[in-house]
Amino acid sequence: MPRRVLAGLLALLVLGAVIAGHALAERGVPPAPAGAPAGEFSAERAMTHLERFARAPRPIGSAANERTADYLSDQLRSAGLDVEVQHAVGAESGDGLAALGRVDNVVATLRGSDPTGTVVLTAHHDSVGMGPGAADDGAAVAALLETVRALRTGDGPRNDIVLLITDGEEDGLLGADAFVRSHPLGARGGVVLNFEARGVGGPSLMFETSRDNAGLVEAFTGAVPHPRGDSSMVEVYRLLPNNTDFTPLSAGGFTGLNFAFIEGAARYHTAGDSIADLDRGSLQQHGENMLALARALGATDLATLESDHDDTYFRVLGIPVRYPNGAVWPLAVLAVLLVALLTWLARRRRGVTVPRVLLGAASALLPLAVAFGLGELLWTVLVWVRPDYGSTGGLLHRPVAYHAALLVLGVLALLAWYLPLRRRLGPAALAVAGLVWPALLGVVCAAFAPGAAFLFVVPTLLAALGFAVAVLIDRPLWSLVVAVLGLVAGAALLPYFGYMTFVAVGLTLGGAGALFAVLFGLLVLPVVELFLPSQGIGRRAAVAMPATVLLLAVALTGVGLVVDRPDAGHPASTHLAYVVDTGGRAHWVSAEVSPTAWTGRYVHDHTTRGLPPGFARGDLWTGPAPAVRLDAPEAEVVSRGDGTVTLRVSSHRGAPNVTLRLDAPVTEVRAAVADREPVTVAVEGTREGTWPGEIRFRDLPADGVELTVRTAARRLTVLDETRGLTGIPGFVPRPADLTPSIRDDGDLVSVARTYDLEKS
Repeated sequence: MPRRVLAGLLALLVLGAVIAGHALAERGVPPAPAGAPAGEFSAERAMTHLERFARAPRPIGSAANERTADYLSDQLRSAGLDVEVQHAVGAESGDGLAALGRVDNVVATLRGSDPTGTVVLTAHHDSVGMGPGAADDGAAVAALLETVRALRTGDGPRNDIVLLITDGEEDGLLGADAFVRSHPLGARGGVVLNFEARGVGGPSLMFETSRDNAGLVEAFTGAVPHPRGDSSMVEVYRLLPNNTDFTPLSAGGFTGLNFAFIEGAARYHTAGDSIADLDRGSLQQHGENMLALARALGATDLATLESDHDDTYFRVLGIPVRYPNGAVWPLAVLAVLLVALLTWLARRRRGVTVPRVLLGAASALLPLAVAFGLGELLWTVLVWVRPDYGSTGGLLHRPVAYHAALLVLGVLALLAWYLPLRRRLGPAALAVAGLVWPALLGVVCAAFAPGAAFLFVVPTLLAALGFAVAVLIDRPLWSLVVAVLGLVAGAALLPYFGYMTFVAVGLTLGGAGALFAVLFGLLVLPVVELFLPSQGIGRRAAVAMPATVLLLAVALTGVGLVVDRPDAGHPASTHLAYVVDTGGRAHWVSAEVSPTAWTGRYVHDHTTRGLPPGFARGDLWTGPAPAVRLDAPEAEVVSRGDGTVTLRVSSHRGAPNVTLRLDAPVTEVRAAVADREPVTVAVEGTREGTWPGEIRFRDLPADGVELTVRTAARRLTVLDETRGLTGIPGFVPRPADLTPSIRDDGDLVSVARTYDLEKS
């Protein structure tokens, strides 16, 4: 074997070890047994609580939800905390939408000896109606109970510690809104630590912070035994429309940190979010984070956490790195200057010309764009071959072969660019040019997402420095050693971020993962060069290498299609609902892209004309259904005002939820129910895909709710909703390899009634 090829293999082995080592260092922790020391957190002890309330769904307003709140209250009182249940109405607004509902928040306080403020530990005790919510958010609730037990074994805290276990999170963050809106502790503010789940496993990631987070990040990295998450997650999450209870709490004046584990997201909001499928290590790390921060912040003068800037923070092979965001721009500029220095050295020592470097850099946009496009094309092809994938959001049960195919497609895009240009521009010019795009992305992030700039700045800076020293040394062995050392940061950061992209957003943005493969490939071009003949590559080889890689990507895709088949342990997602109006017209409705054989029993075409006004949302499949005599909801006009109408909305069949759809925008809604303070919420914009205005009320009282709506609407459709289709004639339960989808209108029986408000 030629010496240069052997050197190249050793270099790749080192970089592969770095990639694997960093990934292992970022994994979670094993669960502690029930016999762990009393002052430590034990996932197995926490599981005894989870077993008590997370065996069945507990949506807002359900009997299971009420039993859970009672159990939590009893446990916290037994632990010696001051406990109250906040009975309130919560509200949230979106584009053309007002979501409201009755909530029962469990609020427990562990009094501090000399408070400088309040530390709030938050999770939500409700679940979606489709699954038992063992992870979302039962794991965090169980962790709260075990954390309190561990806290009570030592000295009491200096600061007040409040456990806020909210209700109605799944229906619009209603409990958190009610706490901030009307509870005295919500008006006081403090530091909040929120714990969530968007999957059933993986490490507990600190993925969101309040602004000016430097003091909080220092506390997090100093107190938590196994900190996971970095500032790039904070920047990315700030750009997304996603919300948790942390959102209304931070908007209400709290500072703090938000945690979640996100692996196994194919089970998120489904029956698969079960105790059997929950990763005990994720529960353990949730609890370790919770306990460590409760102790640290409970003993801290909370005023010392105040800061005027964010920090950049991350880990490389388990080594923590943290610096103020004020250093981001200098580092980004330094990375660009080092690439320029490398260009100058390459010009002096290797005869590289600046025009060739610039041409190579400009052309490097091609493999980046092609890799992203191939990744998106792969997902399009997969949905065409497997239409059931269209309802998954790209979050699959067994996606590893597809992930590998995406990485191989990134390699394909890189080779298709590199091999033809290698002879024209020279390998040295392309090696320098390969650093230009990571350096430019670092500058872009410094301007718009400074906490994420390290992903590009640090790898570029160290790689350029390593290559520059290697050029100055000009001794093959030592030059390679220095160059590989310069690539360590890139090997740790870029592949792992690409993997986390797959985990977080699934295959619908698979092109992003392939793009990060190309970015890393641009850094390691000098190592790749060791495997190529110095005299150049023939045309056949230049075609054969990409063709082989393409065949490998196709083969991996085929493996994925074989491996990721639905079964009882990994069911496919299906959607079905039953809707009937007061005229007795009944329909089955499905939002599946292509109905499964089971769904095909009920729906046959896209005819939506017979559906109640405002019901159609998206491209629906429908079919005739047997009409069942069900009492329709009622919306009685109580009074009219200047641009408002007051309605008394009730369900004669005792449905827990109602939805109102109006043919004009809604700008304000006031909800009043017995024994709870009225709530008013402003609404902006219009609702897309249905009527312009929509109002939802969850946990509807038996005597109804009084809604005062500011609108110019003339027509109103009211739907009351109950979960479960088993009582509908002709309904056959799903086979074991199918599960209800995460759509909130799935498996609902909806009874609709339409009113002409001008005549009412």
